[in-house]
Amino acid sequence: MAKIERALISVSNKQGVVDFCLGLAELGVELLSTGGTAKLLRAAGIEVVEVGDYTGFAEMMDGRVKTLHPKIHGGILARRDDPEHLRQIAEREIPPIDMVVVNLYPFRETIAQPDCDLATAIEQIDIGGPTMLRAAAKNCQAVTVVVENNDFDQVLQELRDNDGNTSARTRLELATRAFAHSASYEAAIATWLQSQLASDEQPFAETLQIQMTRHQVMRYGENPHQQAAFYREIGVDSGIAACDQLQGKELSFNNVADADAALECVAAFSEPACVIVKHANPCGVATAATVAQAYEQAYATDSTSAFGGIIAFNRPIDAALAQTILDRQFLELMLVPAIDDDVAKVFAAKANIRLLVGGQRLIADSLQMKRVNGGLLVQSRDVAAANADTIQVVTKIAPTQQQLQDLLFADRVAKFVKSNAIVFASHGRTLGIGAGQMSRVDSTRIAALKAADAELDMAQAVVASDAFFPFRDGIDSCAAAGATAIIQPGGSMRDAEVIAAADEHGIAMVFTGARHFRH
Repeated sequence: MAKIERALISVSNKQGVVDFCLGLAELGVELLSTGGTAKLLRAAGIEVVEVGDYTGFAEMMDGRVKTLHPKIHGGILARRDDPEHLRQIAEREIPPIDMVVVNLYPFRETIAQPDCDLATAIEQIDIGGPTMLRAAAKNCQAVTVVVENNDFDQVLQELRDNDGNTSARTRLELATRAFAHSASYEAAIATWLQSQLASDEQPFAETLQIQMTRHQVMRYGENPHQQAAFYREIGVDSGIAACDQLQGKELSFNNVADADAALECVAAFSEPACVIVKHANPCGVATAATVAQAYEQAYATDSTSAFGGIIAFNRPIDAALAQTILDRQFLELMLVPAIDDDVAKVFAAKANIRLLVGGQRLIADSLQMKRVNGGLLVQSRDVAAANADTIQVVTKIAPTQQQLQDLLFADRVAKFVKSNAIVFASHGRTLGIGAGQMSRVDSTRIAALKAADAELDMAQAVVASDAFFPFRDGIDSCAAAGATAIIQPGGSMRDAEVIAAADEHGIAMVFTGARHFRH
């Protein structure tokens, strides 16, 4: 391949472009550019030919038409190994363009503004940029295409090391990146435009555009014989993918899944909270005046299951609490919203423990997705939350104020427990959790057994169920374990029988009208 002689530069994100173009100029590359970029380069003392002067056709329609010209696209698309292509561009006096450096109008940033309307968004739909990117990527046997500013240094160094050219592999990698970038850009446009057509009757788009970037390749999947990777949603700055890992072994597939479950649960509480998760289920949850108190109570729920678990806090912890945790139990991972140097030093003594910081702002209107063979299940996030004004007391006795607070706490925890879910709680802490059983009665028995094993006082326990009790046997099991109040969705054909059982046991019961299955 001959060295790169001519490059077209047109970028909306101008970070690093001056230094990159200075490097190209030093290598003798002729630079073509569009208005704003050309002005910036000239101000830096770099010689540049403006595209309008190059084509002899000035920009028009407020810049909608500027690079859509045969002299641009002929120079990009001509195959250098095809004599007929070369004859045609020579006949029309079209010099080859060997490099295209383009990034696109900031469409995502524009639609992220709360006051963005349709007209504003449409003006940020780039036409010439994607066309040049695709043309250059298609002709990657001869043309180097750069779409990401963070590739500038690597490309420039390769030009210096390779007599002013790039390798075939580099051009292919950059072309792949350009097509992915273009596809993502088009997907963002389609998704936003479809959102403008959404309604309460039809909230889901006709086609679903999903674009993610590979965040990490895992050592293996759920099991060692499975391959796995973690992909991050483009443009999202919250959740597990947005956390910074300060130390510890690489995240595993199961670590990410469990950490996500812990983060969702702890982020549901506004007061200081601690959540301990094992195998995607909370095994202890508590709120308290301090996160240290919350941890003590969450750990006491099920100290056996807490071994090797994941701990999440919604407040920063101090060095004393960090030391207490490390002295007491083995853990795989810790999640905190922020951390100071003293706490980091404590964890540094246990270098294998994964420490994740940040990411605790969840997007309420984001979609949840689940892959099935041949398709994808999509749903809105479960944001339903019971409160004192929405519940319905259905028994002869009403819950006390303390019981009501505990019922609402237990109901919130139950949202994050695998179905069938039963949560015993008292004074802002879990006492026993039964998860993932085929029978709700079995979940009740397991939750009660956990409380008994932990020798926790069940005298004032309340119970939350993620779905209705189909028979009175579930109420009988709750009563036998010491429950004084129950919160559940209601809606069973045997609600009357279930309510009568609660009255028979002297248990207060409230209905929420909202089921919280979690599979």
